[in-house]
Amino acid sequence: MFWLTRSLRFMLLFGAIVFCLMLALWVAMLQGLRLASLHHRQFLTRLGLASMSFALPFKVQIIGSIPKQPALWLANHISWTDILLLGRLTPLSFLSKIEVRRWPVAGWLAQQAGTVFIRRGSASQDNIHQQLTQHLLSQQPLLIFPEGTTTDGRSVGLFHSRLLECALATQTPIQPVAICYRRNGATDPIAPFIGDDDLLAHLKRLFAHPSAEVEIHLLPLIDTRNSSRTQIARQARQVICQKVEHNSDETPPIKTEWAPSFPSRELS
Repeated sequence: MFWLTRSLRFMLLFGAIVFCLMLALWVAMLQGLRLASLHHRQFLTRLGLASMSFALPFKVQIIGSIPKQPALWLANHISWTDILLLGRLTPLSFLSKIEVRRWPVAGWLAQQAGTVFIRRGSASQDNIHQQLTQHLLSQQPLLIFPEGTTTDGRSVGLFHSRLLECALATQTPIQPVAICYRRNGATDPIAPFIGDDDLLAHLKRLFAHPSAEVEIHLLPLIDTRNSSRTQIARQARQVICQKVEHNSDETPPIKTEWAPSFPSRELS
């Protein structure tokens, strides 16, 4: 029965990729007619992300409510699948390194959603702050992974507070998000995308196992008025840690040929 479920998921994933390519042609046509606004592109991108995420072997539970006003979303980072799972919830833009723009399908989707791409080592912090501030001033929600790297899902890394200066400048509230991948009652060792892993190998690893459970906790908004970026980073990390560590365990990740253990990889 498992092989049948896995085959169906592969078919769904292939269908989702084809669907995304059709979306790409549609958006290209609208852009040629000057009819593709950012809101329209984000709506179509959300459809593409949703179609790809539904093909993945995850059972997703959303806990909490999506904010009604634009916010700066801060989430812990475990895998590239975080982007698909969060991007399907609401029209979102992301902060990402410029290399992601060259990813097939996913890179195009990210670009059409208004992702703010940064080139590490070349752009100054002032330029990055200006890009993020302009995005928030346009009343568009933006998601940042403030750890700047992925983890194995059992803990939360330090948050880089300098990225939060844009929220202070625009008085944009913070939406903390805690993502927890679970398998057999413990932290999932299969889902993390870390170290020298690559996209194809990670997909094979995911589809070689039964479905995992994913909890996405949309935590209460944090007011950025009369606060420093350090205070905000500390507060957001604290509430996210409470959910991640509560859902974690002390058992180390399973070390198999499908789950190699390497240092963290920077993704965003």
